[in-house]
Amino acid sequence: MQGKLQLALITSFAVLLRCCITYHSHSGEGKPPMYGDYEAQRHWQEVTLNLPLDEWYINSTDNDLQYWGLDYPPLTAYHSLLLGHIANRIDPSFVKLRESRGFESAAHKHFMRLTVLVADLLIYLPAIVYFMINLRSWSRSQLDESNLFRFTRRNVAVLTALIYPGLILIDHGHFQYNCVSLGFFVAAVAAIAQDSFVIGSILFVLALNYKQMELYHALPFFFYILGRHTPGKTRSWPRCIRTLICVSLAVLLTFGVIWMPFFRSRDLFFSAVLRLFPFSRGVFEDKVANVWCAVNVVYKLRQIFTNAQLAKICLITTTCAVLPSCVSLYLSPTRSAFVLSLINSALAFFLFSFQVHEKSILLVAVPVLLHFHNDPLPCFWFLIISHFSMLPLFIKDGLYLAYLGTMIFYFCSVLWMWPDLFFNGRTNSSLNKAKSKSKGGVKQHKKSKLFPDLLNYSKYKKSFFLVEFYESISCALLLSIVIQIVKPPERYPDLFPLLVSIYSCGHFLGFFIYFNYVQLFVLRKETVASKVKSH
Repeated sequence: MQGKLQLALITSFAVLLRCCITYHSHSGEGKPPMYGDYEAQRHWQEVTLNLPLDEWYINSTDNDLQYWGLDYPPLTAYHSLLLGHIANRIDPSFVKLRESRGFESAAHKHFMRLTVLVADLLIYLPAIVYFMINLRSWSRSQLDESNLFRFTRRNVAVLTALIYPGLILIDHGHFQYNCVSLGFFVAAVAAIAQDSFVIGSILFVLALNYKQMELYHALPFFFYILGRHTPGKTRSWPRCIRTLICVSLAVLLTFGVIWMPFFRSRDLFFSAVLRLFPFSRGVFEDKVANVWCAVNVVYKLRQIFTNAQLAKICLITTTCAVLPSCVSLYLSPTRSAFVLSLINSALAFFLFSFQVHEKSILLVAVPVLLHFHNDPLPCFWFLIISHFSMLPLFIKDGLYLAYLGTMIFYFCSVLWMWPDLFFNGRTNSSLNKAKSKSKGGVKQHKKSKLFPDLLNYSKYKKSFFLVEFYESISCALLLSIVIQIVKPPERYPDLFPLLVSIYSCGHFLGFFIYFNYVQLFVLRKETVASKVKSH
């Protein structure tokens, strides 16, 4: 009973925080002629409500694709249609064809903000809570341990995930519905972690058909399910094949049901698909914290290569970056490796793939939140930098104060909720276990030549690693202040947004190396040790 009350309080606080953000400005507020993502979402309601399905993804007199043309999969369109019907009931002027472009009123803003909050409450928040409370990795001591306000460690992990400011500001400030696709994604991970492979696959297909960027997570799902159903000592051929057939049928049927209205003609289907992958936009648009934007500073990619050539380069680079994690997951399909592979895959896509938006870092941040309790400090570090990487977007939307306030609040809250943050981590705990099992700690140190400094992790945590963390966050905070109060040189008007992108990109590359190292070496070593012990 006490645990349920704690979860109710945590959820209520998370909702309150979201409500506070809704009073700030949104993307493109009062900025004609295109306005912003707020207008894009409203326009999609207008289009789906007033036009037949055949015209949703096709350029026409009533559907100018140059003006926020629908470019997300059908599930987003169906959601927009539902909201369009509700908006039309409240006030037809909200979604009146052609005449409602750039519509802004207090009543409409309240309606739009409420639709995001309801989606968050119905999908993302329950998915996070469900994932955390059903984790099999919680030990008895962690469930009984009292923490802030006598919260268990598990409930503290729930609160840490629900108040992550990056997602809150993008959905409830900037204005989007990432909580829907990410909610389905988290629910899919929770189901897969409980060996409900069919349900998990269906949920992931829903996430993918709401936002195509969920492709960032597709490979780990594929390799984990395949790895878990490769015949071996404890798995028989008939059972593996039966499960794989069921999963395949579930995926195909879910795709079929969602896309069925678009199968009526070949042109209709391909026009929808082509809208989802706009290669004509180029390798990147705004300043984004990935490799191509950073490289472009000294080597003008778009002047040297064509779009087609850049797309091939991105495909090859992304494939090479994501394969080690996926192959390792296939060979060692554990639940912990699955979550780490989701992080590594999403980071590989963010850093190296074609046409990445700054908001796509949320696809990395959410699996990092799911991994937080296993390795708090690196995850916390990443979450702060991911929030910082979107600063230019927040400033553009008039959300600077909301950004700064949530950044400081989250930083202080996590330090308060996790008092052992700097003395608790996967590497440290695994090393302590290794030392306790081994009598000759010195001999073990001499034998390990790969990243030997990690064997003295607890020693360096108090000095080098701790200093690096605070230096990194201090520089991010300093740049957050400078970008707002210092005027850039006239010759370089985008200097500060570019510095934010490059600074964040350097961090993301470091995290990409770290999380891959943990999955490929530390985690696999633990898995092998546990197998030896069980035998």
